Amino acid sequence: MRATPPNSSTPLLSVRDLRITYRGESGPLHVVDGVDLDLAAGDSLGIVGESGSGKTQLLLALLGLNAGARVAGSIRYRGDELVAAPDRSWQHLRGARIAMIFQDPMTALNPYLTIGTQLTEGVRRHRGLSRATARERALEMLDAVHITEARRRLEQHPHELSGGMRQRIVIAMAMICEPDIILADEPTTALDVTVQAQILTLLRELRTRTRAALVLVSHDLGVIAEVADRVAVMYAGRIVEQADAPTLFTAARHPYTEGLRRSIVPLEGALPLRLPTIGGLPPNVAALPPGCAFAPRCAYAWERCTTAPPPLAVVSEPGGAIAPEHRKACYYEGPLGLAP
Repeated sequence: MRATPPNSSTPLLSVRDLRITYRGESGPLHVVDGVDLDLAAGDSLGIVGESGSGKTQLLLALLGLNAGARVAGSIRYRGDELVAAPDRSWQHLRGARIAMIFQDPMTALNPYLTIGTQLTEGVRRHRGLSRATARERALEMLDAVHITEARRRLEQHPHELSGGMRQRIVIAMAMICEPDIILADEPTTALDVTVQAQILTLLRELRTRTRAALVLVSHDLGVIAEVADRVAVMYAGRIVEQADAPTLFTAARHPYTEGLRRSIVPLEGALPLRLPTIGGLPPNVAALPPGCAFAPRCAYAWERCTTAPPPLAVVSEPGGAIAPEHRKACYYEGPLGLAP
């Protein structure tokens, strides 16, 4: 299930056949199942899907943080294999070369430590800076994320800051060592619309300035559209559709993607009395159906869908044209939007 940037030569990050499995009471839980992923410098990939689709587990695997899970497949950073790598190798990468913006800044920040202590800890460890130099670097980062009264903020604790400011602090912590890859897990959750827009603008600014690759996870297609150049849609641990962002939002070819797109409030025209929804619930990963995992909820499913999961294949456009960057895992080839 591949999410690969077009015209990429040697990717910064290369993931092949990634599988993440936990032990469950009723059997193994395959939370990520056969994902391929390539990232180049400056690339921006959005990963979207409902809760439980495997998005966060995928990000945690890219930092070696899937405690208690069996991780199989390949994760290569600049050609070096990380799956089964010793913890020492991961320690050198986390925060320094691959950093993460966690979903909830209140749990990502230590309530007992000042902002200054938390901001400088990583850069002192990975870059060997003195306390004074690290503090100046922290002030620079607070300015970069548009936090005022930076010197005073360094002495404060997380509970003294607003939700939007805490999220900016978490972003500053991720960026302070100038990593090659930023992993952002729902960075705008629980923020009001105005602050959400500010955070998305900030992510775009920082990515442009540093050329860091960005992987943005969200269940909100609107957020993904603001930041991502490419989009991968996940369902039940697999990528079911991928394309550049404009194509995915205007010409989705997988029924699940189309269902997500139709559930967004339209920006133009009359507002519907009720937004369309995707019927049913996401599947239990401990007991996935033998065919396509989305088939029980899909209005376009037919007999073949219930026998074998469809591969992620290149989409054929009307007239026989091929769109190599657009792939879907679906047997249905007809037009979408016709089913109730």
